[in-house]
Amino acid sequence: MLRRGVPRFEPFAGLRYDPTVPLDAVVAPPYDVVGPEERAELAARHRANAIHVELPVDDPASGLDRYHHAAALLSRWIDEGILLEDAAPVFYAYRMIAGGEHTSGVIGALGCEPIGGDVLPHEQTIPKDRSDRLDLLRACHANLSPIWGLSLTEGLSTLYRQGEPPDAEATDDEGVVHQLWVVDDPNTIDAIRVGVGSSPVVIADGHHRYETALTYQAERRAQREGARGDYDFVMALIVELAPGQLTVRPIHRIVTGVPPSADLVETFSHWFDVVHAGPAEEQVVEAVAESRALALVTRDGVWLVTPRDGAYQAADSDLDQSVVAMTLEQVPGVSVRHHHDWRTVVSTVVAGGADAAVLLRPVTIAQIGEWAHARRRMPPKSTYFHPKPRTGMVFRPVRD
Repeated sequence: MLRRGVPRFEPFAGLRYDPTVPLDAVVAPPYDVVGPEERAELAARHRANAIHVELPVDDPASGLDRYHHAAALLSRWIDEGILLEDAAPVFYAYRMIAGGEHTSGVIGALGCEPIGGDVLPHEQTIPKDRSDRLDLLRACHANLSPIWGLSLTEGLSTLYRQGEPPDAEATDDEGVVHQLWVVDDPNTIDAIRVGVGSSPVVIADGHHRYETALTYQAERRAQREGARGDYDFVMALIVELAPGQLTVRPIHRIVTGVPPSADLVETFSHWFDVVHAGPAEEQVVEAVAESRALALVTRDGVWLVTPRDGAYQAADSDLDQSVVAMTLEQVPGVSVRHHHDWRTVVSTVVAGGADAAVLLRPVTIAQIGEWAHARRRMPPKSTYFHPKPRTGMVFRPVRD
């Protein structure tokens, strides 16, 4: 029997597209990485593309606001047989293949419990309006996209290895292959449930959706006099925190508001050894970025920066971004934005849209594990997990 307080992870009967529906045409990225143009393109691709419910719009024809429009669409797709519900609760093994990299995990229903117990935050979050996701959950009564959790259980990934072919497969616009297998063997279901429940789960992506699920859980329990229900869980992709199971990329810094009197190279020299690598030209920047070096980029040039002895201790962290943040705090009036694509970051600087950029190195799996075991939150925007799970591979009903 599991000890009390462990993460609860249960199978569920998911909603999936009928096999006759072309899955490539209906899956979509998570809502928070989709811009207006991509949203319009996805919506035009298929009338049942998941973006219609994941990132809905008002429907003037029916007078429905975007949330109730999404709920009406979801209900219509079920009535028309576009979405079919699995006959019994199952887990879903999920694999993403991007070139030579792959991420493998299992989708199930993760128990909602207050942050800090055995469901841990991976990093500090930047305040964000959660009412949008809450209103969507209230209207649709469904988890439309999974949060992403990292399990500290060694060997978890061996429990749900699946053969070929998958039960569902889609290729997204970046060429990433997404594969899904239905895991309905009772012994495997029990093994996964126990495996995930054996150690804490660290939320890698979806902090705000998890907090939204907690808010919704509290609302529904209050309405139902404490009764338990589907709202006590949230759909989650659980991946073993181990090398070879996931890919971590950096999130770079875009720096604006640097006073004319400030010299960023000199400022960085306080905590870093600084070496000029060349002009801010495409070949130089690409070589630095592809080597995953820590670098400062301005319109005047590119500098390789290496933290000096004592820098990590002063920042009370073993992370480059902590030392970078400590350094930028010395410059009054500075503002920092974040982006995972180094080309976008550098082009913003070269075009005059920013004073500088800092290209960061990716956080290692070992560092994520060390911080998780110590129950410490990494700084905001420390990691970019790639690729991202697609919305539409499976939906989870939240009916009661």
